[in-house]
Amino acid sequence: MSINYPLTDPDRPWTRHYSEGVLEGFSIPDESLVDVVENSVRKYRSKPALQFFGATTSYGDLGDQIRRAAAGLLKLGVRKGDRVALVLPNSPQHVVAFYAALRLGAVVVEHNPLYTDRELRHQFEDHGATVAVVWDKVVENIQKLPADIPVRSIVSVELIPAMPLVNRLALKLPVPALRQARAALSAEKRPPRHPRKLVRWQDLLDNRPLRKRYPRPMPADLAAIQYTSGTTADPKGAMLTHANLVANAAQGRAWVPGLRPGNETFYAVLPMFHAYGLTLCLTTAMSLGAQVVLFPKFDVDMTLKAMKKTPATFLPAVPPIYERLAEAAKQQNISLKGVRSAISGAMNLPPRTVEIWEEATGGLLIEGYGLTETSPIALGNPFAKSRKTGTVGVPFPLTDIRVVDPEHPTVDVPQGERGELLIKGPQVFSGYWNKPRETEAVLLDGGWFRTGDIVTVDGDGFVTIVDRIKELIITGGFNVSPSEVEDALKRHESVDDVAVVGVLRSGGGEDVVAAVVSKAGTRFNAEELRAYVRKELAAYKVPRRIVEIQELPKSMIGKVLRRHVRDSLQNGHAASDTVSTPADGAGDPISPTDHQDKP
Repeated sequence: MSINYPLTDPDRPWTRHYSEGVLEGFSIPDESLVDVVENSVRKYRSKPALQFFGATTSYGDLGDQIRRAAAGLLKLGVRKGDRVALVLPNSPQHVVAFYAALRLGAVVVEHNPLYTDRELRHQFEDHGATVAVVWDKVVENIQKLPADIPVRSIVSVELIPAMPLVNRLALKLPVPALRQARAALSAEKRPPRHPRKLVRWQDLLDNRPLRKRYPRPMPADLAAIQYTSGTTADPKGAMLTHANLVANAAQGRAWVPGLRPGNETFYAVLPMFHAYGLTLCLTTAMSLGAQVVLFPKFDVDMTLKAMKKTPATFLPAVPPIYERLAEAAKQQNISLKGVRSAISGAMNLPPRTVEIWEEATGGLLIEGYGLTETSPIALGNPFAKSRKTGTVGVPFPLTDIRVVDPEHPTVDVPQGERGELLIKGPQVFSGYWNKPRETEAVLLDGGWFRTGDIVTVDGDGFVTIVDRIKELIITGGFNVSPSEVEDALKRHESVDDVAVVGVLRSGGGEDVVAAVVSKAGTRFNAEELRAYVRKELAAYKVPRRIVEIQELPKSMIGKVLRRHVRDSLQNGHAASDTVSTPADGAGDPISPTDHQDKP
């Protein structure tokens, strides 16, 4: 499917600022993600597809493992349209499981492996997966799910076998530090004691490859459900088709000048259970025949060690990662000159970060914008002198935008004025899983998607985010639902009422901060409350500060005015007691997190 429009189209002034050649011959393949990866397997069979702690998987081996794992999933009863849950960090097994499920026409549902069983329960209740492929270290959390949740089989994945032999042997040595490393990567061996069927990952691969005649998914078929936080704790699964994800991968390839099929190295430091990491670290890379260097979590020393052996050429990340890598590389005298292109997202990209990174690499670092519902990338600064610092750039190829009155979303506002951003393009999702009312609220006639973000657009089409309708908190590049944290705090016996907000911090991003009203006769203890929440929610959602106030500001109908709370806390008011020590992983952009709206 080829779609082209003139670079001088008066309705799209931003196209004049695209990097040279971005739209020349641009087309979206009319195929599924399975077709995309199999094309690369045929073209680049002997080239490296994946690298994990130095162990390399060729495209030929990857294709073979996908077909074998697909046959194994078929034996477990997976059929077209079934949901297959993945609860895995970045690893070769994650990549294989993703494409194996898609090969059967199943729908992949990605999950943060560090979620608690409480957090996972909401999502599993919603999507109804019958098979889950799970990191062995967190299998227990899936086994704890109530019996009425329809997971029949759990495929347990140990990461260590995917590592090089020398690493595997070293981890067996009786050295305390190595025991800790082994414990971080894999669970202790213990016999299964739960009713759900437990299958080893290796058993999934010990099958004859799926026959080629087995029915293939079509571009219009649903490929993935990615959960995105809403303004309440109720999870919303964004439905992304093969066509959505293939389109966004094609748009990403078109946006970055000079990409060389079969000769690029992508670093997957972003989690692939996140829409940003899934598209830029996996599907785009696979469509190029690139080598993907996989990191189960971001670690500066681990990343720089990989840089010395297999330098990255493309690195999508968030601003703090670029800063930490550039500073550490300078201290350790390690070159980053191979990284030609980098796309930053999830939070504001400070000019200082751009300067530090581009000085270290000699390449370009630009800011992009998107949402889970747009697969996720929709806008970006050009890889050219025309980029504008402080903006999130211009619409991607084949993407249109409007700026409308939030109260009357069919009415455009005058150019330059504030309004809600609407997006239209082949990457826009088809709706929320099992939520027609929520889908109707954000998908307007003509395919326009309401982002909930307030923006301004200048005469060149560059977009600046100035506010957002949603009250989501962006901490470390990922979204936190205030209501979810509030609900957890309200379960503590000392809390009468609470409001959770995001307080801006220097350098971009927000801290999760809670304002608590204590019950009469109880004693306020911020550290105790933080410890309580840490048991309920993932670490990055734990408030960095908890303050006590006498009364929450409310509207005439009793709704808590979070904006007033945020403004008071931002200005240093309203606190009778505070705790400023960081939560475990709070504010850390590389802590595994849930799916969120902006890459």
